[in-house]
Amino acid sequence: MKIALVDSGIGLLAAAAAVRRLRPDADLILSSDPDGMPWGPRRAADLRRRVLTTALAAASYEPDALVVACNTATVHALPAVKAALEPDIPVIGTVPAVKTAAATGGPIAIWATPATTGSSYQAALIREHAPRVQVTEIACPGLADAVQHADLSAILATVTDASRRTPDGTTDVVLGCTHYELVAGHIRTALRRPSLITPVLRGSADAVAAQALRRLTGRPGATKAGRGRLTVLLSGRESQLPAAALAYRAGQHVTASFAA
Repeated sequence: MKIALVDSGIGLLAAAAAVRRLRPDADLILSSDPDGMPWGPRRAADLRRRVLTTALAAASYEPDALVVACNTATVHALPAVKAALEPDIPVIGTVPAVKTAAATGGPIAIWATPATTGSSYQAALIREHAPRVQVTEIACPGLADAVQHADLSAILATVTDASRRTPDGTTDVVLGCTHYELVAGHIRTALRRPSLITPVLRGSADAVAAQALRRLTGRPGATKAGRGRLTVLLSGRESQLPAAALAYRAGQHVTASFAA
């Protein structure tokens, strides 16, 4: 089995590690776009072009499925990627776990990039899945970039700021950017304060990995023996993961678990 994952940067590591836990024998193709990141501030047409180019680079390795492991890319480019690759290659997008969080009754908060916060896409998710739940949208400027570069001081500063803007009584925090899942421990620590019961963090990596495997096998995952191969593409060039990836447990897990 061969699964490709696409993102602007290392945010795809969370979903890659989740696939690895479910299917250690699967080959992974990690295709990112360091030449064009960040994708969020780009105009929609330019963003779609870069996402599609990054996906086509991965598709040239003939994966069995391709995961768009980026919320922004899913919002703006998923239809274009599906049109280019399906039905030959199933394409799975990434959707913030608003529905799962809202099922608890709330109140909930959604941490996301400034481009996603307040967007029509996020507003539609809230209307559809949390119409009767108190929702606070928390923009996290600079957090994805800090995670991408493993800048710990910037990560702690931005996470602390976002936690201060998360209301008391919040039961669940949706991580609306895949990069944020890499620093879930720092986020959880920042949210611990006397006036706030530590909320549950809701990422999307596990659900996305399970959906990819479900599309291929009819099951959300089944551990098998063996080690898959790892291919890394940086703006279409076969390379190695950026050094910053190894600052995170997911990056260490992926690189340690695959054959050369």
